[in-house]
Amino acid sequence: MSGAWTRKEGKNPEGGLNAKGRASLKAEGHDIQAPVSSKEAKSSPKKAARRKSFCARMSGMKGALHDENGKPTRKLLALRKWDCHTR
Repeated sequence: MSGAWTRKEGKNPEGGLNAKGRASLKAEGHDIQAPVSSKEAKSSPKKAARRKSFCARMSGMKGALHDENGKPTRKLLALRKWDCHTR
């Protein structure tokens, strides 16, 4: 059986994973943390660096930001959740 992070119940509709999805990944031995918004990044240089790194990596990934129906893809939702500047 696959973890909750691969199914709808582990995904946040606003982008990224919810707490249940992160917990299922942690149970599989992964080290995952919650997203960092730009407001949170101002409180810590470590959080700011993590956010900057994620935005740089995720923005450079191939793939559409919208599907054929014009709805945002999981990629775009994740970029928005992390407050990465997108088109």
